[in-house]
Amino acid sequence: MEETLFNFISKYISLNNEEKQAILDLDIFRQINKGTILLKEGQKSKESYFVLKGCIRTYYIIKGEEKTTAFYTEMEGITPNCVINKEPSEYYIATTEDSIITTSNPDMEAEIFQKFPKFESLCRILSEELLAKEQINFDGFKTSSPEQRYLKLLEKRPDLIQRVPQHQLASYLGIKPQSLSRLRTRIIKKNKN
Repeated sequence: MEETLFNFISKYISLNNEEKQAILDLDIFRQINKGTILLKEGQKSKESYFVLKGCIRTYYIIKGEEKTTAFYTEMEGITPNCVINKEPSEYYIATTEDSIITTSNPDMEAEIFQKFPKFESLCRILSEELLAKEQINFDGFKTSSPEQRYLKLLEKRPDLIQRVPQHQLASYLGIKPQSLSRLRTRIIKKNKN
C-alpha cells in the first residue's frame, strides 16, 4: 500500500528516499473492517483520513434515519469539520467496505511540514482540489432532480452503484430506496427504446 500512496503523491511532488521513509515512520496505515465507525456524532477527533483501498462515507442521523452526504473511495481524503473547528462532530464517518486508509492529525502534519516543506504544498493543492470538487458536487445536488443526480453518478462514479448498499445510495441522492428502484427501472426502459 505504501507504493500506492507514493505513486499518488508523485503526481503532485517528487519524493526522495528520506521523504518516503519519513512517511513510513509516521505509522499512518490502517486496515479497517467494513462497518467500522471512525467518527461518531458528538465525538471530538483530530484524525483525517485518506482512502488507499475501500470506501468510507459520511452521514447524519436525523430523526432516527441515516442521511448519507458523501462517499470517499480510492485516493480521496477527508478532514472532518471537528478537526478544524475543534467542536464535537455533527456527523458520522464509517467504512462501507473493508478498507486500507492512512490517518493523520494536525500535530503530525506540523512536524512533517517543518521537516519537509513540500508536504505542506502538497496538502494545500489537495485541499484546493477537494474544496472545488465539493462545491461542484453541492451545486450539482442543489440544481438537479433525483434522476439527474443518479445519471451524473452513473457517469462520474459508476463504481459506487456496485459498491454501496442501495439504501445508502438512495440517501446520498436524497430519495427513498423505493424511489431509487423506480428511477432505475424508468432509466432502463428509456434506454431500451
